[in-house]
Amino acid sequence: MHITGTMFNYYFVCHRKLWCFYNNITLENENERVLLGKLIDENAYGREHKHILIDQTVNVDFIKDWQVLHEVKKSKSIEEASIWQVKYYLYFLNQRGIKIEKGILDYPKIKKRQEVFLEEGDLAKIEEILLNIEKILQQEKMPPPIESKICKSCAYYEYCYI
Repeated sequence: MHITGTMFNYYFVCHRKLWCFYNNITLENENERVLLGKLIDENAYGREHKHILIDQTVNVDFIKDWQVLHEVKKSKSIEEASIWQVKYYLYFLNQRGIKIEKGILDYPKIKKRQEVFLEEGDLAKIEEILLNIEKILQQEKMPPPIESKICKSCAYYEYCYI
């Protein structure tokens, strides 16, 4: 099973969103917040070779000099999910013999950056999360909606609650 960085991110955000995404229930192409994020991504770091697809599985925003992996985000609102997405990219590349020194979360809209490293214990946690993601994706029924403050800004809000 190919588990993408987006899927890894969604695992931390909402299991229902993860399940919907995997089952091609995609509502994000029309969401204003998602479109704004794509616009920021397109316009930030224009000199870099961006969107590096590796093994038809992970799509890295860009890698500077094959030493530092960069992931561009609109905001820090779901930062834990973003941090683990970068850690997953570092893990994924490491598993393929590509040693990347660190990851950086770039927030061009607020002019902030955060360094991300694989730390002791992360590998075991990532492997556990991968197993959990597979279990969620293999479910016949979608997981129930969550009750979170982030739901109101989610592209799937109406699908879950209305």
